[in-house]
Amino acid sequence: MEATIALRLPRDAASVPLIRQILVATLNTLGVEQQIRDDIELMLSEACSNVIRHAASSDEYTVSAGVVDDLCVIKVVDTGNGFDADLVREAPPGAEHGRGIQIMKALADDIRFTNRREHGAVVSLEKRLRFAPGAAAAPLMQGGAAAVSNGRRHGDGRAPSVR
Repeated sequence: MEATIALRLPRDAASVPLIRQILVATLNTLGVEQQIRDDIELMLSEACSNVIRHAASSDEYTVSAGVVDDLCVIKVVDTGNGFDADLVREAPPGAEHGRGIQIMKALADDIRFTNRREHGAVVSLEKRLRFAPGAAAAPLMQGGAAAVSNGRRHGDGRAPSVR
C-alpha cells in the first residue's frame, strides 16, 4: 500500500498544527501505534518550525508525507536561502531553542538534509511504522512485512520515494 499527501503552506506558525493534525489523523486511521505517531508528530513539528523560524526569504513551504508499506517518509521543502546542517551547532543542555535538528535526529530512523543554495533546503525524514493489533491497514501491509524480512524496503532494494 502507498498513500501520499502534499500541501503547500504559508510560512506561518498557524500552518504547523494544520499539517500535524492531518498527518497524525491519517496515521491514526491506518492504526499506527501511538508512540510512533507521537515521534512523527514531533519530528514534523520541528522540521516545519525550523522553516517558519529560519527560511526568512521564503513565503511558503511544502510538506509531503507518504506511507509506503511500513515506512513513513516526510519531506519538508522551503524556498529560503538553504543551510548547511553540518555547520549547525548543538544546543546546550536545557536550551529553550536550537534543539530541532537534535530532536529530529533522535526520533527519525533516517534523516537527510539537502541544501539547495539560493533555492532553499529539503529535510527528509523516515520512520519505520508499527501497527496496533487489528489495525485497519494491517491487511494491506503484507508487502511491508516481506520487505523487512528481506532487509530491504522494496523487493528491488530501492528506497521508497515521496513525490
